[in-house]
Amino acid sequence: MSLARVIPPARLIFVRHGETEWNREGRLQGQQDIPLNALGREQAARSGRKLAKILGANREAPEYVASPLGRTRETMRIVRQTLGLDPDAYRVDPVLKELSFGNWEGLTWPEVEALSPELARRRIADKWGFVPPEGESYGLLALRIAPWLQSLQADTVLVSHGGVARVMMALVGGLPVERAPQMDIWQDRPLIFADGRFDWV
Repeated sequence: MSLARVIPPARLIFVRHGETEWNREGRLQGQQDIPLNALGREQAARSGRKLAKILGANREAPEYVASPLGRTRETMRIVRQTLGLDPDAYRVDPVLKELSFGNWEGLTWPEVEALSPELARRRIADKWGFVPPEGESYGLLALRIAPWLQSLQADTVLVSHGGVARVMMALVGGLPVERAPQMDIWQDRPLIFADGRFDWV
């Protein structure tokens, strides 16, 4: 199954936030505001160095936008500092928050399976469509993200989250919804969306 494609007229350079302690522990982070750890800060700097090669001398030309969560904002500040730009001169858009795991946020997947085995089985069977208790499915996240993609008018550097990247892989790149939620999203490699496809840098 695939979605109606959204092909923005501009290039989108996606950066996932660096690692947090909850990432390291395998906890469902969702919209909880967990800070970067030391490795996460180094990953953000590596992303900035890769962006420097992508953007060349035109580092101020793109729009810079981040999710409002602390881990994405810290990543953006490090990226911009690495690029030699004002660390705080970027926009924040709440639409770009991570997928919500609702009542499961803070749990590891084995803890979810122990607490709610039937719900865990349902999510494994339909990772795109399943809505965690008080949370959000990838399908709902896609409805939130699609208008933002359609509104892009200029090349943009976005710092956001793994779930947002997976949804964009389906919406922009045409990845089937059965595959998109399974994709690994690296924390120190920018992902370029352009011309209806996506490519890792």
